[in-house]
Amino acid sequence: MSSINIEEFMPEELAKAIANPLFPALDSTLRAGRHIASEDLDNHAYLIEFEMPLQHFYQRYNAELVRAPEGFFYLRPRSTSLIGRSVLSELDMLVGKVLCFLYLSPERLAQEGIFTTQELFDELLSLADEKKLMKLVTLRASGSDLDRDKLYDKVKTALRRLRRLGMIVPIGESGKFRVSEATFRFGADVRSGDDAREAQLRLIRDGEAVVHLQEHAQSSLLNDEENDEFEVDESTIDDQEVQA
Repeated sequence: MSSINIEEFMPEELAKAIANPLFPALDSTLRAGRHIASEDLDNHAYLIEFEMPLQHFYQRYNAELVRAPEGFFYLRPRSTSLIGRSVLSELDMLVGKVLCFLYLSPERLAQEGIFTTQELFDELLSLADEKKLMKLVTLRASGSDLDRDKLYDKVKTALRRLRRLGMIVPIGESGKFRVSEATFRFGADVRSGDDAREAQLRLIRDGEAVVHLQEHAQSSLLNDEENDEFEVDESTIDDQEVQA
């Protein structure tokens, strides 16, 4: 009886990638929309080693394994992908843009890239139109302290979602976090300008650079109580959705 040559069915490098103990959990988190940045040492090194075979693997699902110029990885489903896609809320994306702005700021170097939720919230209020922000809380928002408290809670919810997507890295139980280079998903055109920080500030103020990220409502990365703010849109996403 002749032996079976596995390469007749699967390339050797892909077989090694799938056999790696990191693959099952990493595959699940990539499909759930998580970005794998250099802070995630083992998974990031794994993706660098097996980038090419995994690119071919995900092409079978009509999805692209992307390695951004900053070095982080993520899955970008095509319009016909077998991997589900969803759209983050307007506030989620605005918080993501502010995180990218903080990543580009001199304060990040001075503070070793570590910020608090309050610092993010203060930056958001200083950069964005406060009236528009309050309308994200309620159409009848008056700008009162109560409305600000509601907005702060919404921002905390957005940060939890962005944390699951790999945009920030929590620092213990302190409530502080480190901004990841993965926030460049919200940077859009900042890579091409002379002043990246000024370009990102323009995106925040103009409301540009809407980003489509896949994140499954049934995923273990998502808490049920947060599903009410999760907006699904399968018709507006194309291959040019994010320049990365």
